[in-house]
Amino acid sequence: MNVPDLDEVLWQAWKAMELPEGYRAEIIEGAIEVSPTGRLSHAQIVNRLRDALVRFLGEGEYAAFQDTNVIHQRKGWIPDVLVAPGDLEPHGDEDELGVVASAVSLVAEVVSPGKRNQDRDRIRKRREYARAGIPVYIIIDDYDSHGTVTVLTEPEPDKADWVGVHRVPYGTEVTVPEGPAKGFVIGETITGPKRG
Repeated sequence: MNVPDLDEVLWQAWKAMELPEGYRAEIIEGAIEVSPTGRLSHAQIVNRLRDALVRFLGEGEYAAFQDTNVIHQRKGWIPDVLVAPGDLEPHGDEDELGVVASAVSLVAEVVSPGKRNQDRDRIRKRREYARAGIPVYIIIDDYDSHGTVTVLTEPEPDKADWVGVHRVPYGTEVTVPEGPAKGFVIGETITGPKRG
């Protein structure tokens, strides 16, 4: 008897899911996680980040996207913002559900309230994006102290970790050090002022 492995079962279930509006599903570390879309403050930061990246990238080869599936080895994630080639079609996965992780040069997550949401972006997705070898992961976190921005670089897929970790409080600018968004600055115009 041919029994599919867990990754294949999760993949097939994820592909078949029909969620109500306002929810999204991702395959993260061997489980399908369903979460609501972000609240107003989350949406504002995500939109400011994406708009600033669009301006920064200009009319070049790369573009910033929202609500786009990133596919890697039968896993699917929906980062808040990603940078990939402007023409995604040649970089689609075999099922045409999203862009393959190898074409993505940057992912960004804006952390939502609640321990489960915070652990997803700070821990589980941090490991998943490193495993996929995505070069830059940005975490904008209202709930870390008085707000922080962390830029992770140099992924180590075998260790599910990152070599480069640069974490700054809100109010301090941080610059993306590599890739198509090299030189892009994240500061108060995106995050808002320091909290507390």
